[in-house]
Order: sequence, then structure tokens, then C-alpha cells
Amino acid sequence: MTVAESMTGFDVREIQKILPHRYPFLLVDRMLSIENGVRGQGIKNVTINEPFFQGHYPGKPIMPGVMIVEALAQVGAIVLMNGQREKRLTPYLAGIDTLRFRRPVVPGDQLLLEVELTVSRGDVGKMKTKATVDGQVVVQGEMMFALKEEKDA
Repeated sequence: MTVAESMTGFDVREIQKILPHRYPFLLVDRMLSIENGVRGQGIKNVTINEPFFQGHYPGKPIMPGVMIVEALAQVGAIVLMNGQREKRLTPYLAGIDTLRFRRPVVPGDQLLLEVELTVSRGDVGKMKTKATVDGQVVVQGEMMFALKEEKDA
């Protein structure tokens, strides 16, 4: 493995060079480590300022599970896309398998988001995913992805 294939993390400015997502839908604040096309760890700092907390739920804010799943998918996309920035590919979430939610996520939590590529066949594949808070599993399971080449308009 070369240095270019495995690296320590980077901040949100580098993340924005890889992902098309922007506020309020960019859900990864920092990458802690990344092995391009293989695995990675990212962080999502959960604050009361998140727009979804206004309605989910008033008086008892809980991060929606779909937002945690999206954060995991974004870390997966970073792992897939970081080594292929020159290519015009867009990552898509293609499926969710055996995903289980273990505990709620609330403002003040820091999500550790981990993904590992387990199957890759051409432009589709599968990743093991896990999100933890303070060492406790919040969500874990498998997700499928697809990479599609962008076409010029």
C-alpha cells in the first residue's frame, strides 16, 4: 500500500472537494482516516443547531435514523471517491441490508462513522457500516452503492 492509498484524515474543506453535498445536507465534519477504496472513519458532531431538531422531536431532540444512514453513506462515498477525483463519477446509495439501530443520537453526541468495502463488482458494491457514540454502537449493517459516470449536458 502506498502513502497515496492510505492517509490520515482531512477536514471539511477537503470533504467538499470530493462530495457534492452542502449545508444543511453535508453530514461529515472530518475524516479521521481513509484507505482509498477500502475503508474509512469520519466524524459527525451533532449539535442542537441541526435543522431537523426543530421537528424531531420538540422538547426531546433525537437525530433521525435516516440522517445517520446518510452520514454513513457520505463517508462511504468519500472512501470510494477520494482516489478517483479526476473521474467524473457520482456515488449513489443503492440499498440497505441488515441495518439495525441500537440507541438514539442526541445533541452533544459525536458520531464515529466507519465503513469498509466488502464487495466491489464494476460500478456497484457493498460496505459494512457502523456508527458509534462513546464506544456504544448506534447503527450497524450493510449498504449497497452504485457509481455512475456524469454525462456532459
